[in-house]
Amino acid sequence: MLLSIFLQAVTATADSASQAAQNSSGGEMPENLWQLALKGGVVMIPIGIMLVASIYLAIERWLTINKASKIDPTFMMNIKDMVLNDNIVGADTLCKRTNTPIARMIEKGVSRIGKPIQDIEASIENVGVMEVYKMEKNIGFLATIAGLAPMFGFLGTIFGVIQMFYKISLANSIQIDIISGGLYVKMVSSAAGLLLGIFAFASYHFLMLKIDRVANKMEAYKLEFLDILQQPA
Repeated sequence: MLLSIFLQAVTATADSASQAAQNSSGGEMPENLWQLALKGGVVMIPIGIMLVASIYLAIERWLTINKASKIDPTFMMNIKDMVLNDNIVGADTLCKRTNTPIARMIEKGVSRIGKPIQDIEASIENVGVMEVYKMEKNIGFLATIAGLAPMFGFLGTIFGVIQMFYKISLANSIQIDIISGGLYVKMVSSAAGLLLGIFAFASYHFLMLKIDRVANKMEAYKLEFLDILQQPA
């Protein structure tokens, strides 16, 4: 019984607020998301810039990491045959022709053949660290956007609420059309900031997960190459 009364009251309140919003805006609600975004205020400009930047970074890094993770399955088999047959020049040429982070890492090891195994391992690891750093380039901006976007959204909402209460103070009375007609617009920037923050946050962690997978693959190839060097001639 109480639940039924409560639901009826909520429905009636929502209907009256929607009707007041339509009246205050000349009887027309925004026809699409673009018109609604335009009502979010000037704070929607930095949010829009961050949206474009985050989409570009996410796609560009995703393509780069995907390219870095691909390598011919027969690559290490060919390297093994060439190294065991003392064809160092051929192994070096194959690495340069493959031109992937894994190949560049193995190339450094091939160029150090003849030196102590510890020196070879250290040189391979140094190249691996640099290759991972290249894959992580600019990804930190996604984490920054994930933190800044909701803040800008809340800031826009606060500015909008301040303007709304300023209008109420000028009217010398609390008018429901001023509150309900403007409050939904003031929340646009918060919604946009939160959505952008979620996208940037998810993109950042998704890309970092892919980088970790590539790094694990690089470690496996490094160990395989070191095993080749320690095999009996």
